[in-house]
Amino acid sequence: MFSKLAKAQLKSNLIKEAITSYLKANDPEDYIEVIYGANSGGFHDDLVKYLLMCIKKVKEPKIESELVYAYAKTGKLSELEEFINTPGMTANILDTGDRCFDEGLYEAAKILFSHISNYAKLASALVRLGDFNGAIESANKANSIRTWKEVNLACVEHKDFRLAQIAALHIIIVPDELEELLNVYETRGHFNELILVLETGLNNESAHMGMYTELAGLYSKYREEKLMDYLKTQYTKINIPKVIHYCQMNAQWPELVFLYVHYDEFDNAALTMINHSSDAWEHPLFKETIGKVNNIDICYKGVQFYLGEHPLLINDLITALVNKVDHSRVVQLVRKMNQLPLVKPYLQSIQEKNVTAVNEALNELYVEEEDYQSLRNSIDHFDGFDAIKLAQSIEKHELLEFRRVASYIYKKNQRWQQSVDLSKLDKMYKDAIETAAESKKQDIAESLLEFFVSNELKECFSACLFTCYDIVRPDIVLELAWRKKIIDFAFPYLIQVLREYTTKVDTLYKEFDKKKNNDNKNEPSSFTAESQIHPGPFVSAVPQIAYYPMNATPDMGVPVNYGMNVPNIGMPFQQPPFGM
Repeated sequence: MFSKLAKAQLKSNLIKEAITSYLKANDPEDYIEVIYGANSGGFHDDLVKYLLMCIKKVKEPKIESELVYAYAKTGKLSELEEFINTPGMTANILDTGDRCFDEGLYEAAKILFSHISNYAKLASALVRLGDFNGAIESANKANSIRTWKEVNLACVEHKDFRLAQIAALHIIIVPDELEELLNVYETRGHFNELILVLETGLNNESAHMGMYTELAGLYSKYREEKLMDYLKTQYTKINIPKVIHYCQMNAQWPELVFLYVHYDEFDNAALTMINHSSDAWEHPLFKETIGKVNNIDICYKGVQFYLGEHPLLINDLITALVNKVDHSRVVQLVRKMNQLPLVKPYLQSIQEKNVTAVNEALNELYVEEEDYQSLRNSIDHFDGFDAIKLAQSIEKHELLEFRRVASYIYKKNQRWQQSVDLSKLDKMYKDAIETAAESKKQDIAESLLEFFVSNELKECFSACLFTCYDIVRPDIVLELAWRKKIIDFAFPYLIQVLREYTTKVDTLYKEFDKKKNNDNKNEPSSFTAESQIHPGPFVSAVPQIAYYPMNATPDMGVPVNYGMNVPNIGMPFQQPPFGM
């Protein structure tokens, strides 16, 4: 009777009444409809009684599972725990536990998950209950990254950073999970705690490159003062390109240079030091780095940078670049910045290469410094420069020695007349005489003699005859001396000429006699007195030493020819007095 009533009540959706009727009938019929109806209607207390009755009649996992759920729903946790520990219980604890968890019945879920040793879900339930220590223990038993992440997030949310760190240390050793963990802390502003987690994690044997790299990134963002020391000790373990990006974003130039250097990006390192010199430049480091750059233009930028900001160190820098740079281009840069005197030591150190630009720059400096000795030494040893241009620039210099250098340059370049003229203007007659002698030009030497005679420079006239002996003509010399009545100053020269010609005549006589003797041996010939008087064409071929007027007399200072058989032209032969 009650069963029929219960069915009628179910059809009328009178679930509570149907449960009561089934209980009275002691009949579990239509238990599925009753359970679903009771759950939807919230009749859990009545349902517990009904299910207990059903269990006695029918051994069904579904009924037992619903009973477990009903206990959880009604908060009868002690009965729940007692029931699930009953031998032979067939309820689906896992599904029921999930059902309880989803509906927020965390205490019941905790009991259920603990019963089946599902530590992962137990940890989740404990987290919801705020039992973080228990959650850590369960997560440790579960050994699941997902569980550790859940526990860590809950601990961070509740600012229990000690337990959060325990969970985090199990997460950061997995490279793929590290970024998400960083986001958990950073988005909530817990930077110091995150740094502490990574610092602690580096002591773990499972520490990987990502951990070292991200710690460097955290230092870059939040602990800049620790970044450089960290990079110096751990740069071999980090992902340098990624840390370079961090340093660029945070304008940490010294650290950026350090990373570039150890990543063999010397070009970027040098440019960073140039562009951010106030923070990143160090002379020893820059000098070492710029010597390794691949782009030569950076070397020239470095030269300009030093000339502008560190001029006293420019020579030390360029010395390191001697084998890399074009010296002509360096000189051009220095000239453009009007800093040529600063690089004088560098120019002197490379002058042995005989580069035109270097030689001209040094010569220009010597002129500015009035160092004529160094200028002359440079001219003597290095010919790679525009000599005529230099000579023209200094031939009117206010200092005599530089005008002498100009004359010297003209002489070296075989511009003899210009050299002599410049020496005559400065009354440097010795230089003029030496130049004329070196030129081997007869017209230059004789014009110089005329200059000395015209200016009554008797001693210079005599010295010029001595030095230019081989290139001046005796008749010209004698004529100049005679006209200016300085024959005494010409006599040393004339004596030497006479001696030379005498030697030549003697030589000719000897050759003639030798030839004559040879001819006599081969073909006899008559020997006459006439042949003695007229020795042959050799004597008649001897040139005349000088020309004298026909009316010359001894009192005129012109010597009368008392010679052997060479008559004076235009005057009668005079017999020398007896005894002469």
